[in-house]
Amino acid sequence: MRIRIDLAYDGADFHGWARQPGLRTVQGALEAALVTVLRVPEVAVTCAGRTDTGVHARGQVVHADVTDEVLAASAGRSADPPPAALARRLNGILPPDVRVHRVAPAPAGFDARFGATWRRYAYRVADRPEAVDPLTRGHVLAWPRPLDLGPMNAAAEHLVGEHDFAAFCKQRAGASTVRELRELGWSRSSSGVLGARVVADAFCHHMVRSLVGCLVVVGEGRRPPSWAGEVLAAGVRDPAVPVVPAHGLTLEEVGYPADDALAAQADRTRRVRGPVPQENRP
Repeated sequence: MRIRIDLAYDGADFHGWARQPGLRTVQGALEAALVTVLRVPEVAVTCAGRTDTGVHARGQVVHADVTDEVLAASAGRSADPPPAALARRLNGILPPDVRVHRVAPAPAGFDARFGATWRRYAYRVADRPEAVDPLTRGHVLAWPRPLDLGPMNAAAEHLVGEHDFAAFCKQRAGASTVRELRELGWSRSSSGVLGARVVADAFCHHMVRSLVGCLVVVGEGRRPPSWAGEVLAAGVRDPAVPVVPAHGLTLEEVGYPADDALAAQADRTRRVRGPVPQENRP
């Protein structure tokens, strides 16, 4: 039986999503909790998008395969259905910086990683003294200079679409850097915080943080909006494009097709990406 787990986490004290020996990771914490609650030797989970050290998530999605018998036994005498009982018991032993929002049986053909059609991230920046809130410093980047929203959005228009984003990605041998960037835009909240909305079919390593870094340079007036397109067309990393800090970045949501299209979507994604793992780390 495949289960879908929706969860959120504060990435500040984690060395990213992926399990690493001797390091505290989100995957490691979740798998350890599942082993305890399900009373099995091991459980492997697969996520929609692997996040780097310091990156947060409100809408991470994972799947895990368990037997019906194991899931039912884990509920014990609970009056809740086994998936709901599992969610409650996981939250009882997980650290407070990880919360499971929901556990449910996954539809046929569901794959948290390959079945996703898009991921949505947000990057938040406080560029005005009155917008810098010490209570949100863990997920909002405090920027020392004012940023101009108009040029930043004009620059973003040069980046939307399907392109080779090699200029904005940390290269991995054999991995494609072609992605479809569906949305990239900035808005300012009532509290004065700038927020970037970034939606793509998938992301390569450091992609969102590099895109934001490029637009921040434009927002400061150091480069014109057309520069973003020039960087993209060059196809190589530009030292003038900073990779902004991880803590301003949050995985907000992951999209999937209708249940009857899940298997086809997963197969299509596997064929496009080939045998080399695509880690979707922004």
